[in-house]
Amino acid sequence: MDTNMLTLLSTPDQLPGIARQLLNYAEDQKIWLFEGEMGAGKTTLIKALCAELGVQDTVSSPTFSIVHEYATAKGMPVYHFDCYRLRHEEEALELDCMAYFESGYYCFIEWPTKIPSLIPSTHCQISLTVQSDGHRLLRMNLHGG
Repeated sequence: MDTNMLTLLSTPDQLPGIARQLLNYAEDQKIWLFEGEMGAGKTTLIKALCAELGVQDTVSSPTFSIVHEYATAKGMPVYHFDCYRLRHEEEALELDCMAYFESGYYCFIEWPTKIPSLIPSTHCQISLTVQSDGHRLLRMNLHGG
């Protein structure tokens, strides 16, 4: 069953509330895909989601390492992937990405179009689109489940 949510981000101070709203809307969904052009705000949104989850580590884009692991205050891991630099899916498999995806912990994945056949069928898809006025249109689609 697919469900949708649409919201407009006009200022960065909206991020904590939107992160909370997204987490509540997605309920127990742990695989999140983030799509949008370079600079659309994918990493910034992931930072807000991590803060809402209680991550105390510094959250940054794992562009060169492909994956970062953060820990919440309760010691639960949160995984953040940036697949932008991957040339083929085998590189993700070499990182054992499937073990992360099957872990039951949050996996936030930027540039998921680089690993289409590895994405679990049940996932949350976030699309960020930069509007002409600089605001971000955020669309969330829940797939599967």
